[in-house]
Parts: sequence; structure tokens; C-alpha cells
Amino acid sequence: MATKRNIFEEVGAAPKQAAAPGGIDRGGQGARGAIRVWLMALFALVVVMIAVGGLTRLTDSGLSITEWKPVTGALPPLTADAWADAFDKYRMIPEYQLQNKGMSLSEFKVIYYWEWGHRQLGRMIGLVWAVGFFLFLITRKIPAGWTGRLLFIGGLGGLQGAIGWWMVSSGLRDGMLDVASYRLATHLGLAFVIFGFIAWFTYRLGRKQTDLLQARRNASASLVSLSNVLIVGAFVQIILGALVAGIDAGRAYPDWPLMAGGFLPPDPLGLTPLWRNFFEDAGLVQFMHRMAGYVLFLLGLLVWARARKSANRHTRFAFNAVMAMMLLQMTLGIVTVIYSAPWQIAIMHQLGAVALWALILRGRFVAQYPMPQSVRG
Repeated sequence: MATKRNIFEEVGAAPKQAAAPGGIDRGGQGARGAIRVWLMALFALVVVMIAVGGLTRLTDSGLSITEWKPVTGALPPLTADAWADAFDKYRMIPEYQLQNKGMSLSEFKVIYYWEWGHRQLGRMIGLVWAVGFFLFLITRKIPAGWTGRLLFIGGLGGLQGAIGWWMVSSGLRDGMLDVASYRLATHLGLAFVIFGFIAWFTYRLGRKQTDLLQARRNASASLVSLSNVLIVGAFVQIILGALVAGIDAGRAYPDWPLMAGGFLPPDPLGLTPLWRNFFEDAGLVQFMHRMAGYVLFLLGLLVWARARKSANRHTRFAFNAVMAMMLLQMTLGIVTVIYSAPWQIAIMHQLGAVALWALILRGRFVAQYPMPQSVRG
């Protein structure tokens, strides 16, 4: 017996099919795994770049190359005449004339290779980004909505190269023995911004888009907000650390918890105009770095206490890692001060900042996108 038709049904209309599950994951997801591996490679290179940059600063090597040649500078001097020419240019700047007068060519080569290696790493990062980005773009493997994000990283990298030369050029002027601390802070701050974006994108690509959409429904709004404050506090502390490094303030007062026997360093406001003291006075800059460290630690305790109330064990573990790294980083900071910032300890302190930054961002990520767990979890 024929079934009755709806009067509004078109003749010959095909029966409707149910939507297949997993359509969101299949559509526009691209090569998330491969892109994540590529970002992890950039992640590792940026960490090495930050470490080499710190060592370049600690070994006073940053002004050894007095020109910016993004392409032709990829090769170091290859002949005796080329080395002599590079050394002659270095001997014309204030750092040599006022601090390193009498340096031999062999000693110059050591600091030259530190700075050349630092710049070479920058070129390598740019090359790895460009090859990966355009390969994924041409093969149409970039997930929907991710082209702008990946291009943004490349843009920040190009800006970082320009800021790097802007920083170095400040140390070539009359009366300068080092690069300007403000420009050093800008350069290091942008490095951590780049590192942060790469880390965040890596975390996101590690999970399916549908998983993230579902997980966000279980986000802890209060923990996310506290994590945001912790991120801001950590970044401010990083900038203060760069100012400390820029004027060698870490070697000014090698005692703790006091400074030269008092809570405040002697004559903390001796420079004029007044605002310069907060950026250029070694004692006051180190004092601000210490106080910001204490505030950051207390803030970290608050966030950790809130995270311990989470029902998600992955979230609790993430913030346990943040707290452990914060304790280690504070210890490294105290040891760095007590021993007058030798390069071995100072670079460990800088790498500790990198690790803490990545862990705070990881904690913020799992607070917003909790990991799935069983009901008994």
C-alpha cells in the first residue's frame, strides 16, 4: 500500500540522511599534528635563542659586530684581512676604547663568535618558520582559522630582528659601554611574547577542536582570571630582570635578605630627574626586582591554593608544577645575588624564567580547557 505524501513534499525528493559524527574534526582541521611538531621545533629554537642571548650579554659580546647585514652577515670573516677589518671596526666603538683596550685578535674572535652565533640562530628561526609556513600554506594543510595566527608569529620574529639591531646600535654611541637597558628589556620582553604565543598554539593544537569546545564548558572562570593576573605579574618580573641585566644591577648588592645592611639600598633616589632612578639606579632596580619576586610568589601561592580546589587532577598537577618551579626560581634568584651573578648561575636563572613562563601558560590553558578524566578522576 502506498504511503501518503505531504502536499508540500517535492516529487522525487531524496530521503534526508543523518549527519555523520565527527564532521567538525574532519572539516578544516588540516595537519594539526605536523604543525604542532613544527611549532615545537620553533619552541626549542627560541629557548636556545634566549639562552644564547643571555650568554652573549653576560660575556659582553653583544657589540662585537658593529654592522647589521641580515643576508651577507650569515658568514663570519673567512680571511685574515676580513678579520682585521672587523676588528678595526670594533676598536672604533667606546666599549673597546674605554673597557677592552689592548684586546688581542684571538680574544676578539671569541666575543665575535658569541654574537655571530646569536644572530645565526635568529636567521635559523626565521628560515624554519618560513619553510614550514609556506609548505603548509601551499599544500593547504593549515587548519581553518590558523593562517593568521601562524603568520603573526613570523611577523613578530621579523620585528624581533629589527629590535635586536635597534638595541645593538644603542651601544655604539659615544659614552656607551653596553646596550641601552630599555632596549634590552624591549628585546627580551618580545622574545618571551613570541615564546608565549608559540607555547599557547602548541597547547591548542595538541587537542582536537571539538575537545576544546567541549572542555571550555567546564572552565574555571575564577582560576582563569587569577592565572591572567599571574601571567601579567610574571611578565613584569621578566622585564625588571632585563633591566637588572642591562645595568649589571645583579652584582651591585651581594647580600640577602637585606641590601647593604638595610631594607632599601643606600641613596636609591640619587639620580635626576627622579624617574631615572627606577630604571638606571642599580640598587633601586635590584630592589624592585626583589620586591616584585616576593609579590609574584605570594600571588603564585594564591593561584595554587585556588587550583588545589579543582576537581580535575590534571589542573591540580599543572599548578603544582608552577608552584615547584616558582620555588626553584626564587632560590636561583637568591643564589644569583649572593654570588654576584656569575654567568653559570645567571643563565640558569634566566632559563628558570623561561620554564616558569611556559608552565604558567600551561596552567592557564588547562584552567580554560580542562583535560577529560573519568568520573572517579
